Amino acid sequence: MNPASHLHLPSRVHIIGICGVATSALAIALSERKVAVTGSDKGFFPPVSTELSRRKIAFYAGWHPEKMIAYGLPEIVVAGGSGTSPSNPEVLFAKARGLPVLSFAEAIGSFVVKKNSIVTAGTWGKTTNSALLSSILAAAGMKPSYFTGGVPLSHKSGVIADSDWSVVEGDEYQAAIWDKKAKFFYYHPVYLLLSAVSWDHADLYPSEAEYFRAFLKLLEMIPANGFVTACADNDGVGTAMRSWKGKAVWYGREGNKLASYTYDRVKQTKDGLDFRLQHESKAWEIHSPMLGLYQSENIAGCFALARELGIAAEKILTAISRFKGIRRRLEKRHEGPVAIYDDIAHSPDKAGPVLQTLRSIYGGKVIAVFEPNIGGRQRQTAHKYDHAFASADIVVIPELSKLKTAADQSEQPMNGAEVAVAIGKTHGAVHYIGDDSALVRFLVETAEPGDVIAFLGSRGWRGMIERTIAKISS
Repeated sequence: MNPASHLHLPSRVHIIGICGVATSALAIALSERKVAVTGSDKGFFPPVSTELSRRKIAFYAGWHPEKMIAYGLPEIVVAGGSGTSPSNPEVLFAKARGLPVLSFAEAIGSFVVKKNSIVTAGTWGKTTNSALLSSILAAAGMKPSYFTGGVPLSHKSGVIADSDWSVVEGDEYQAAIWDKKAKFFYYHPVYLLLSAVSWDHADLYPSEAEYFRAFLKLLEMIPANGFVTACADNDGVGTAMRSWKGKAVWYGREGNKLASYTYDRVKQTKDGLDFRLQHESKAWEIHSPMLGLYQSENIAGCFALARELGIAAEKILTAISRFKGIRRRLEKRHEGPVAIYDDIAHSPDKAGPVLQTLRSIYGGKVIAVFEPNIGGRQRQTAHKYDHAFASADIVVIPELSKLKTAADQSEQPMNGAEVAVAIGKTHGAVHYIGDDSALVRFLVETAEPGDVIAFLGSRGWRGMIERTIAKISS
């Protein structure tokens, strides 16, 4: 659906897999626009269940077609999260009744994306960039619709507004089990912020060339009246942009001759980030409460795109100073003699910068507990672990979450012990600890005052963070 043709929202929507971070946020955003929303999932836990109940959104556990229509026949069914299987009984029921079944990406493209669509894309940075840009546009009075794949610490995850502006995180992963197209193809970008391109998700893109092709196709979608804001310091972005003939706005570190927006004098403390940003003859002092040396790059990209849209620098600076970041992006879970952080960094490319930041802040040992995503377990990407954990003194690999793989799959993903071996080729202190209690005990016995423990990975930690905090605090 072309976003310019959006005239109205459906009266009733049922969301299969409603308890995910993203799907529950979509449910709430629709409910705030007076859409009657119901949902189902395998199970429910706070805080999602509490928030859905508070919003008076009806939901139930399990897949029960008869319950889908208990409040009336939905106009549209969204299959997201755990409900994406085409064999889901509720999906089959909806299709048998002739009801439109949208993937989550299609739903965002239909309900959130507007005529002036801003999409943030890249192997890393896209979640923070989408949240920060939506905050900047809101501060400028542009009242954007927006959606981000994380939970911002300063504002809502998603809003459906009436203006012609939208900001959406453009994920390159597949839209659904039945749809291998990248999610960002459904978001009709007019303005694109491209932060990084580095081969990821090897389960979906078996080769680096296939991964890059997805971004090349995304660039082809930008209309003549749009532009790309691109990171000049990322080699992958440079490769992807070689064939781009339209307007390009480049940002990067001071000294990069390609960049027109440059930053330098970056200082990181436990209280936040400070640096200088320059464009042509103007310079601005930036302060952000976020942690992460790499966030200076994200902020520079968002500043550049916003300025090119004509937003006043003062409004941008105010929004940046108030934006606290995203939950599970260097989120401090405990501060004491030993600090504990939680971050979604689930690949070697993402883990490295996080560990570098912690190394710059803390004087003691940096202990990393790491669980890779599906792509990070593929054997053909094992070389990416070389030197990726150089900023960590100790690396711990837990028992990895189970994956659904085909029984006849010729090459199975690496297990935890094998990931530890891959990292250990270039790191001298890597431990595989397959028992959660033993892992927590190891952390508590190893960590000393001044040290920092970082849990890095996109999946749940089975209560290990909470138990580590409890034992270290006792």
